[in-house]
Amino acid sequence: MTQKKNPVKSPGEKAQFIIDSLEKLYPKVTVPLDHKDPYTLLIAVLLSAQCTDVRVNQVTRLLFKRADNPYDMVKLSVEEIAAIICPCGLSPMKSKGIYGLSHILIDKHKGLVPQSFEDLEALPAVGHKTASVVMSQAFGVPAFPVDTHIHRLLTRWGITNGKSVEQTERDAKALFPEAIWNKLHIQIILYGREYSPARNPKADVDFITRTIGTKEALKELK
Repeated sequence: MTQKKNPVKSPGEKAQFIIDSLEKLYPKVTVPLDHKDPYTLLIAVLLSAQCTDVRVNQVTRLLFKRADNPYDMVKLSVEEIAAIICPCGLSPMKSKGIYGLSHILIDKHKGLVPQSFEDLEALPAVGHKTASVVMSQAFGVPAFPVDTHIHRLLTRWGITNGKSVEQTERDAKALFPEAIWNKLHIQIILYGREYSPARNPKADVDFITRTIGTKEALKELK
């Protein structure tokens, strides 16, 4: 397929096109991970590393029947937690993290999930992306969590150079208005899953890449 010359040039034009397009597609968004409070969101996001949201929701349905708060979670052994979350993968590391952070929440935070990046990232198995999701979606603090979908798409669209997720986060925050970060990052994830998969993206479907994609991205379109 012959690619048309990209009509959108400046970073600002690209950003506005992304915002307008995603707002039309996804005017209302919710976190795709089932949860009822900051603690269950924290556990669900932790489990989502290298695991689909569908699988995480299947697993947390079972896990949260046994323990949906840190006090009940520490009554389980690491081995019991690992057996329940095994379908999510990386269960030895994740189970130790869940057990360890639950103890810390009880010992240092009165059983509550802390509302700061510093305290969240000090918890076992909690990195910056997980902390960003919790801060943005549980507490409404502006953040731009970058997962593999967002990193791939913002690179594909020429918003960032794709060298690292840290660079992608900086570039996204510099370009998009802070007021929409918490919604936009979910919209981008949803678009990636529905319109712009990692493998074999199609030009007649992936209209954002078709309109603003880099030369390399346009070559990938079938």
